[in-house]
Amino acid sequence: MLQKKKYQKKSSKIIINKKAYYNYFIEKVFQSGLVLEGWEIKSIRSGKVNISESYIINDRNEMYLCNCLIEPFQMSSNRFSCDPTRKKKLLLHKNEIDFLSLKKKNTGYTMVSLSLFWKKSWCKLEFGLAKGKTAQDKRINLKKREWEQEKLKILKKTKETY
Repeated sequence: MLQKKKYQKKSSKIIINKKAYYNYFIEKVFQSGLVLEGWEIKSIRSGKVNISESYIINDRNEMYLCNCLIEPFQMSSNRFSCDPTRKKKLLLHKNEIDFLSLKKKNTGYTMVSLSLFWKKSWCKLEFGLAKGKTAQDKRINLKKREWEQEKLKILKKTKETY
């Protein structure tokens, strides 16, 4: 018998928070769904979203994405009030919520949004459990990156001489 192949479409990134990788050490990465309204989905599809200042809070044993700016969609009707910075509920399992709230309370971690992406037709959020970087840590990372670039240049020159 022939088996049907399952069609898996690759997930496409909508927006990436590059500031998060610069300002924080990302310890663990999680994925979750978002509870969104219709006009928010239309705005996200048109690319009018900003997650660079957003973070995640725990309120009454539920996780919410705060300070995520989704601009109101131009063509939507005026019947609905469009609040661009409303708290968006995250869809997580109970054990994930317990783990994250415990880590945040006891050990000084924070939860930062890393990217928004499409998984099939659903908009998903990728966020990380993170600790803040100091100015010295940022300088060390910059030196490492510059050294890696210099190493590649040196290797390229040595390959050309052979």
